[in-house]
Formats: sequence, C-alpha cells, structure tokens
Amino acid sequence: MFSLTLLSAAAEHQEATAWGLNAGGWVALAMLGVFGIMLKAGVPKLVAGLLDKQIAEIRKQLDDAKALRAEAETLRNQYAAKIAGAEADAAAMVEHAKHEAEAIVAQASAQITALIARREKMAQDKIGAAERSALADVRATAASAAAAAARGLIAENHNARADKALVDGAIADL
Repeated sequence: MFSLTLLSAAAEHQEATAWGLNAGGWVALAMLGVFGIMLKAGVPKLVAGLLDKQIAEIRKQLDDAKALRAEAETLRNQYAAKIAGAEADAAAMVEHAKHEAEAIVAQASAQITALIARREKMAQDKIGAAERSALADVRATAASAAAAAARGLIAENHNARADKALVDGAIADL
C-alpha cells in the first residue's frame, strides 16, 4: 500500500513555474528579448548594407566580364586582320617568287601555307581561350548572383511573423 501512495504522488507532479510562466514561456520571452535587441542594434540595416555591398561587387564583376568579352572580340578582330594581311603577303611573295624561279615558287608556297595555318590556329586558340575565360567569369558571377538572391529571399521571407509562428508552434508542442 505504501508503494502505491508514492506512485500516485509522483504521477500528480506539477511543473514548476515562475511568475506564472513555465519553461516554454521563459524561452519564448527570451527569444522576444533577443529579437528586440537585434532590431534595436540595427541588425536588419547591417544585413541590408552587406547585401548592397555584394550587389555592387557582382555588378562590378559583370562589368569586368563585359570588358573581357569586348577585349576578346578586339583580339579576334586583330587576328583576323593579321590573317588577312598574312594572306596578302603570301600572295605578294608568290608573285615575286614566280619571277625568280619555279623551284623557289613551290618552296615559298609550302612555307606560306604552313605559316598561315599556324597563325590561324594560334589565333583560333587564343580566341577560344579568351572566350572560355569570359564564359567562366560569367558563370562564376551568375552563381554568386544566384547565391546572393537566395540569401536575400531567405532573409526576406524569414521575418518576425514567421519567427512568431515557429515560436508559437514550439510552445504548443510543449
């Protein structure tokens, strides 16, 4: 009989409260205090400033990528002009070689064709490298912009109302 009274007394245990609040209430009150301090300290303004700074950096990177693209276009045009000039030089060499001797013409023709092919390949390689570099920069910038936009959306959608709903749900679960 003695053990039954102890079990029934333990089953009727009541949760401790202070000033009418239980443990969950104190946690909620502390959370409200932390959010109040964060608002008073200007954390939202700080976050907005950091986001603005990142946006400015991304814009700068995009401008740099545009400049690199323009530079690559300029290089490609220069090499196209050089190839055209080399072809004109080759034609002049061939004409001059015809006057000197038939054997020299054949040899000069082979050398000029090889030179044009090498220069054309070099130009294409350099243009391809510049385009790949510009594309990689644009991709990196796009990834950074997407990450910054995601952070902005998360920060925008996670406000005090959402926090209150989470806290109320946690309190209800207790």
